[in-house]
Amino acid sequence: MAERGVEVSALPQEVREQLAELDLELSEGDITQKGYEKKRAKLLAPYLAQTQNLAPPPAYDEQSPGPSSAPVPEPGPGPSNSSSSSSSRQRRTRRRHRSSGTRDERYRSDIHTEAVQAALAKHKEEKMALPMPTKRRSAYVQSPIDNCTPPDSSSSSDDEAVSSESAGPQHSPDTWINSSLHASSTSSSASSTLSHGESRPAQAAQSQQAPPPPAFAHPPHSHSQPSALAEAFAATRIDPGGGVGPPDVPSQAQARGSRVDLPTNAVVRGMSRGQSRSSMMETADGVPVSSRVSTKIQQLLNTLKRPKRPELSEFFMDDQEEIVEVPRADPNTPKPEGRQIIPVKGEPLGVVSNWPPALQAALARWGATQGKSPALTALDITGKPLYTLTYGKLWSRSVKLAYTLLNKLGTKNEQILKPGDRVALVYPNSDPAMFWVAFYGCLLAEVIPVPIEVPLSRKDAGSSQVGFLLGSCGVGLALTSEICLKGLPKTPTGEILQFKGWPRLKWVVTDSKYLTKPSKDWQPHIPTANTDTAYIEYKASKEGTVMGVAVSKVALLTHCQALTQACNYCEGETLVNVLDFKKDMGLWHGVLTSVMNRIHTISVPYAVMKACPLSWVQRVHIHKARVALVKCRDLHWAMMAHKDQRETSLASLRMLIVADGANPWSVSSCDAFLNVFQAHGLKPEVICPCATSPEAMTVAIRRPGVPGAPLPARAVLSMTGLSHGVIRVNTEDKNSALTVQDVGHVMPGALMCIVKPDGPPMLCKTDEIGEIVVNSRAGGTMYYGLSGVTKNTFEVIPVNASGAPIGEIPFVRSGLLGFVGPGSLIFVVGKNEGLLMVSGRRHNADDLVATALAVEPVKTVYRGRIAVFSVTVFFDERIVIVAEQRPDASEEDSFQWMSRVLQAIDSIHQVGLYCLALVPANTLPKTPLGGIHISDTKQLFLEGALHPCNILMCPHTCVTNMPKPRQKQPVGVGPASIMVGNLVAGKRIAQAAGRDLGLIEDQDLVRKLCMWPTMMHQYLTEALQWRAQTDPDHTLYVLLNAKGVAVCTATCVQLHKRAEKIAAALMERSGINIGENVVLLYPPGIDLIAAFYGCLYAGCIPVTVRPPHPQNLSATLPTVRMIIDVSKAACILTTQVLTRILRSKEAAASVNIKTWPIIIDTDDLPRKRPPTIYKPPNAEVIAYLDFSVSTTGMLTGVKISHAAVSALCRSIKLQCELYSSRQIAICLDPYCGLGFVLWCLASVYSGHQSILIPPMELESSLTLWLSTLSQYRIRDTFCSYSVMELCTKGLGGQTEMLRARGVNLSCVRSCVVIAEERPRLALTHSFSKLFKDIGLSTRAVSTAFGSRVNLAICLQGTTGPDPSTVYVDMKSLRHDRVRLVERGAPQSLSLMESGTILPGVRVIIVNPETRGPLGDSHLGEIWVNSPHNATGYYTIYGEENLQADHFNTKLSFGDPQTLWAKTGYLGFVKRTELTDSSGDRHDALFVVGSLDETLELRGLRYHPIDIETSVSRAHRSIGESAVFTWTNLLVVVAELCGSEQDALDLVPLVTNVVLEEHHLIVGVVVIVDPGVIPINSRGEKQRMHLRDSFLADQLDPIYVAYNM
Repeated sequence: MAERGVEVSALPQEVREQLAELDLELSEGDITQKGYEKKRAKLLAPYLAQTQNLAPPPAYDEQSPGPSSAPVPEPGPGPSNSSSSSSSRQRRTRRRHRSSGTRDERYRSDIHTEAVQAALAKHKEEKMALPMPTKRRSAYVQSPIDNCTPPDSSSSSDDEAVSSESAGPQHSPDTWINSSLHASSTSSSASSTLSHGESRPAQAAQSQQAPPPPAFAHPPHSHSQPSALAEAFAATRIDPGGGVGPPDVPSQAQARGSRVDLPTNAVVRGMSRGQSRSSMMETADGVPVSSRVSTKIQQLLNTLKRPKRPELSEFFMDDQEEIVEVPRADPNTPKPEGRQIIPVKGEPLGVVSNWPPALQAALARWGATQGKSPALTALDITGKPLYTLTYGKLWSRSVKLAYTLLNKLGTKNEQILKPGDRVALVYPNSDPAMFWVAFYGCLLAEVIPVPIEVPLSRKDAGSSQVGFLLGSCGVGLALTSEICLKGLPKTPTGEILQFKGWPRLKWVVTDSKYLTKPSKDWQPHIPTANTDTAYIEYKASKEGTVMGVAVSKVALLTHCQALTQACNYCEGETLVNVLDFKKDMGLWHGVLTSVMNRIHTISVPYAVMKACPLSWVQRVHIHKARVALVKCRDLHWAMMAHKDQRETSLASLRMLIVADGANPWSVSSCDAFLNVFQAHGLKPEVICPCATSPEAMTVAIRRPGVPGAPLPARAVLSMTGLSHGVIRVNTEDKNSALTVQDVGHVMPGALMCIVKPDGPPMLCKTDEIGEIVVNSRAGGTMYYGLSGVTKNTFEVIPVNASGAPIGEIPFVRSGLLGFVGPGSLIFVVGKNEGLLMVSGRRHNADDLVATALAVEPVKTVYRGRIAVFSVTVFFDERIVIVAEQRPDASEEDSFQWMSRVLQAIDSIHQVGLYCLALVPANTLPKTPLGGIHISDTKQLFLEGALHPCNILMCPHTCVTNMPKPRQKQPVGVGPASIMVGNLVAGKRIAQAAGRDLGLIEDQDLVRKLCMWPTMMHQYLTEALQWRAQTDPDHTLYVLLNAKGVAVCTATCVQLHKRAEKIAAALMERSGINIGENVVLLYPPGIDLIAAFYGCLYAGCIPVTVRPPHPQNLSATLPTVRMIIDVSKAACILTTQVLTRILRSKEAAASVNIKTWPIIIDTDDLPRKRPPTIYKPPNAEVIAYLDFSVSTTGMLTGVKISHAAVSALCRSIKLQCELYSSRQIAICLDPYCGLGFVLWCLASVYSGHQSILIPPMELESSLTLWLSTLSQYRIRDTFCSYSVMELCTKGLGGQTEMLRARGVNLSCVRSCVVIAEERPRLALTHSFSKLFKDIGLSTRAVSTAFGSRVNLAICLQGTTGPDPSTVYVDMKSLRHDRVRLVERGAPQSLSLMESGTILPGVRVIIVNPETRGPLGDSHLGEIWVNSPHNATGYYTIYGEENLQADHFNTKLSFGDPQTLWAKTGYLGFVKRTELTDSSGDRHDALFVVGSLDETLELRGLRYHPIDIETSVSRAHRSIGESAVFTWTNLLVVVAELCGSEQDALDLVPLVTNVVLEEHHLIVGVVVIVDPGVIPINSRGEKQRMHLRDSFLADQLDPIYVAYNM
């Protein structure tokens, strides 16, 4: 930037004023960044030449420091040219009525700004890559500011003058062009990753001539300034010349709506490596070169490689109780070393003879004797005097009001108000006179005034808390002015709105014309001040609760006397008050003490200050005021605007009381103000900071000094010491020092000591920071109506080190943190409510705000509006900073500002930030005077209703109390020893078996039991022929359409004949031989069943494949093609409609349609019989191939032999008691697994009738399945989770409608969900509960479990005991151990048994690594042995090792002979108290999850579904969610169901919930549209498919957040 070599402080005053003016214009949005740069360069041009020969100073950034608050001009002459001064005068007159400076004045500190810049300069050398979040353009939230300047997107705004000397390697133009090209390939990203540490090359500056893009257009891809994150990453160095284009949001939108079963680049189990369809090139570390999101993740990984925090300990202690890593105490922590503090006593309160017995008496006296004397002057909006209230008028009006309140509110006989009742005072800040009259009227009527802010709407920040205050004080009446009443929000009928949480109020207008003049003989009763409550002042706690501090009449009087003595008030003085007159200093000095001393108060409302910041200085000048009552912000505003007024004089001031002088950053404002106004007669000794709190009232105030006396010294304290609660003078690092000024001495008549802020009130040591407690008659007495909290605050008796009380007298906690310095001066370093306790160290919210504001917020933060608070996550407080973002701030500027705030706070405060969020301007909840309402902001953050437009989470740096990662111990102990250990410990080996399949010898018995096909025929083809002969007209299948009408039925003989027709067609075709594979491509129905048996009759091997979705061929047809290719099918059997689709132009766009195998349309085949029906040579021959996509996105085909088919059908028949007279309803997809077996095989084997309901028909008719169950009186039904979820979500609220239509499910005995996953307990419970109203038995719903190696392992039949539910400890489960806990125990997970084990099936739980059997307290892989295991994977090149490994495995010891199949699922076996049919205790199998999908993180095993359940609960807008890992990062993908403005709210909530419940830090949060997470036909998430899409950048996310 232009002023690179210019020392701003050395410039002439005029130039500095103009620079300050420019900064102000930029911060207010009155000038674009580019215009600002040009004007600034022009101003500094003459001075640049002088510094050309000097070496450039060490800048902390390529960007200008651009002071965010105007530098303070030194008084004194300076060269100025007339033309520039006249133009600046014009500019001033134009801007006279504008408001604040560029950042929140409370925190303004040039010393601090320098410290921050120095801290950031340290980070300059440390280059690091920080991935910037990516955001879809539509996710921008437009700020609700009406007239914002459109952003200046010129790419050369900052770097026009970056010289070649600037730090950081220069890119060659080639690198630049390449990276630009790489960037231009994306179209929907908000901005690209910053490549930190790289300067933009000179070519970029030429883009200055290009016309700027429209507002919110795609910002140019640029390598911007260095922005390291924190010291956590300081050591990480990334070569900036890497040149990999930054990853970005993809432009390719994926077709939504249809559920896809397979990624087009799925790995096919059994295909050789060379044949894998994923032809991505990979780099050495396995990162696909084309993957662009992965580059970001790689950057993030690099930043995380070297953690900043102390190394973790060696061993993992598996301590059940203590999950948190307790940080070891640092031996170098500073500890207090002084002696115990002695209470500090204020000077005695003098007794003055003419002090009144009560404050009302003083008013009565002045009203009678000094009636013409002015009491109050109010100003209008322009700052001109509006009216003056005299003491006579004040007295007479107050008496009128008192009389009206006591006598004229109700009917003649009823008195509405009695002395001691509480009354709300609702007056705007612009109307002090009405408030004065109301307040004194209440005192005279002896009712208790409760001043509150004017409510503006039902949605006011903290409105319900004010309602709590009114309720706890028992307020039923509100006094207000006529104008204010008209302005209150009303209902359509014209009544005052009932505000949220407020009690019902009666509103009384107190304007003079509505008051009744009392009769001559009526006089208000003025008793001597006693301990009755005089008034109640409201106070908001840290949590946002509003409480009323009651002040007694004697405390009120004593406080006025103490202030009079301390401030040396004299009768007839003039006081200018800028503060809120309803509470605190504004009330105590400006309304109460002033009346006691007959002072003339000039009240300057907040609105006037906003329009004319210098108005209070003008009032002091005009009225020759002796005292002014201000806050730091007023000093700052006046200083910014003082150029407009040359002739003001502040010489009359003897006391400038700074109300928030206790704020640590006030010292800078006071100094700067004195610096400017000393030339205007301001004397240094008149500045009097003070410390106050609602409970203790005035705690301390600096007395006006003697002219010429030395000013009190400052304390320069070490921030580190402060964070540990001790006072250490800062000597080493001036960047982390805090300079504080004293707030004077203790008040007259008071006693003060310092006690520990938490725990018992133990006296502090002299060098220790603690809470100031005060004993005085002039303080609050209680929180009105809240006796419990009162005791802890108003009745504190300090104790010494041994725990003994130091006396009898009670002290009041002030809520201020500080210490007593030399000469008994009081120093305040913070407030209790701004205290953030992080890892045992204290940080002050105001200090953090000041640091954030010192980080050049001009481009980013709107009007310095920053909120700091802490949230409790994972057993510690975490710091959150929320700021309002300027409407024209660019994404990159904001991100850069955020990353620098992280560095600054880390350097200066040595604390990590958890979350930094930017919200649109003017959207944070406001306090009545325009500040940020912190507790409401925090509430919005926790509820996910803050709607940020930028967010940065940094859990990796600030969460330091994570459990230690588990170290897997080297296996020195053999599996046999473990087994012996289990036996010694009394644990049984985890195995279970279903009942015996049994064999029946007697042929006659076989016939009687209709077991003929079972025993006599090994093959289903024979069973079908036998049924067609013996019982030809028995209906086996009924197919229903969406209306519930049977569109197709098949009797035994019809099915047989249709199968014969198809077999004949297959045999006639040349090229189709016995044993060849034939693909069946049919919609769910009877055609599919006929084609299956036709293939068996012809000796071919059927392969059922789901047909492509006609509306989404591009996504579904490649899967069909892949199965056809992999299975080497000789022919496709299908329908006419599908034949046309396969040969259509649309299909040609997705696959090569010229290479389809023979396609046979089976719709109109001639009636032919095959010459012979094929009979396999033996039962081990393959009957069919079962192809399925696993949840990991892997396509696997397994071979099912004829023997396995018979055994499985027999097992199901026995378990479910199926025979010819039975009817079952099936609502499943018939293409693989148990769904296919039930749909196509079981009826032919057992003879029962199957009512077939295609699941897709439910989409158009939700009630179809349930009404079918009712209509046909079905006892047994089978469905999938997708069907159950559809009914639960779609019909949950319509049970009344179903009942009215006569649907009754009391007939259903068993409703079995067919799945290959852990039972979804929440869904089955919801389903049972919802449909209980229409007769569904709660015991009816159960689950089945199958896998690729064995299609049906468990199935809840009719004979076994009910499925049992257990609660296991999740912490143990992560260690592969099973520990049962009680229901509702913390960290517990409920699991349901997966159904009874089928007859003939044996399972054993095995350690997947050692292959040894495990005890029943361990989680291991489920191995299965049964006659219906699959024979192996169908492989092309016969990878026999893969097959043998999964299908024919032996245990490493125990029973080495039995052959087992590995299911790939983790589970455990528990012996229950129930008994099975044989009378033995029942062994239940619990499936926990797929082994392939488990996440190994921190040495522990996590199941994705558990994390996903937590994520889905985090916010109402999260629909589906999925998690996976990439390297060691946890990635969470969440579907957003709400509006896009909720997208960024989800990031902290997701991070919080995973950290709290699973003790994991989320690395990346991806927010996507509904329907993006792929779900297969069984309703299972395909997480690996999602992972591939994420890494290939195909998700089109709404927002991607990279958690640091």
